[in-house]
Amino acid sequence: MQINPYVFTSLYFVLFNKNKVSVTTIKEIARRLNISVSTVSRALHNHESIGLRTKTRVKELAAELNYEPNQRAIFFQQKKTFTIGVILPELSEAFFATAISGIEDTANSNKYTVLMGQSHDDEEREKRIVTTMKDHQVDGLIVSLAKNTENYDHFKALAKYDIPVVFFDRIPNLEDIHYVACNMESGTVQLVNFLLKKNHRAIALINGPEKLLASQQRKHGYIKAITNNRLKYDPSLIVSSDLTPTGTYDAMEQLLSAKRIPEAVVTFNDYVMLDAVQYAKKKKLKINKDIRFVSYANLPFSSHTAFPPMASLEQYPYQQGQKATELLLQLLNLKKEQRTGNPFYKIIIEPTLIIKK
Repeated sequence: MQINPYVFTSLYFVLFNKNKVSVTTIKEIARRLNISVSTVSRALHNHESIGLRTKTRVKELAAELNYEPNQRAIFFQQKKTFTIGVILPELSEAFFATAISGIEDTANSNKYTVLMGQSHDDEEREKRIVTTMKDHQVDGLIVSLAKNTENYDHFKALAKYDIPVVFFDRIPNLEDIHYVACNMESGTVQLVNFLLKKNHRAIALINGPEKLLASQQRKHGYIKAITNNRLKYDPSLIVSSDLTPTGTYDAMEQLLSAKRIPEAVVTFNDYVMLDAVQYAKKKKLKINKDIRFVSYANLPFSSHTAFPPMASLEQYPYQQGQKATELLLQLLNLKKEQRTGNPFYKIIIEPTLIIKK
């Protein structure tokens, strides 16, 4: 049996052999008690039209026969599978691991199951996961984009299947979407201002892939902070990384070989900061003396490294996941015509600058 490699779930499936297991049905209970199927159904649901004696008889026999409700029938009746699909770049990253906890906690408290898939920052893989989620008939999707996703047609196509999508953290540069995100522009202003107050003037930015909206917001915040402090904006101090160690090494090499060598560097996230520090050390630079670093995400591990960032921006991944799930559940509780007629919801979370000791 070939298992689909693109989706995994916390559900466990039991595969039966050819000898089918006997399953108790409502019809069997009705036959044994010599009452109608509708009476059994109403008794099991504590309907007020059914007397206490009948309810007791039905429930006692149901327990004796190990009766379990037919979930497929319930799903068909309510037109829901009570399943939410989640697509993330990398579950191994602490940021997304924390976000999925917020998603699962909120989903479970509302009796929803979560199906998860990892794009591994691959657009084609992301497309295949979306197709698989659709085929599994998820009620809705929560998505953080792969870093190289440029085309969003696979998400737009879900509208015709009445599958709402809520994006979080890495969101597409589109107007007609629901999303939850941290304010990267104001956060970058905070980081640059922090360094300026430390009397650093040659401040660089190692940004992410240029087509990521989060990268564009970081760049806007950087330029805003520099110009608001009446400093000249130097484009050579902004470089991009593909967020791999090699990409960050290349970005650092570009910065350190420029005419104006930076005193401090704003890095795309804590992982990029670690790679940038390693490169600086290889070049015999003294961290926090020759060059300094600040970052985004405020991930727990960053405080336990030999050279943590001077400051990191808390982006509240748990709350992002929580609010994205709450928003999706809100959409699922609306009728189709209500969802299409309502405006798109955009929830912005303000980040907090965390200064490291």
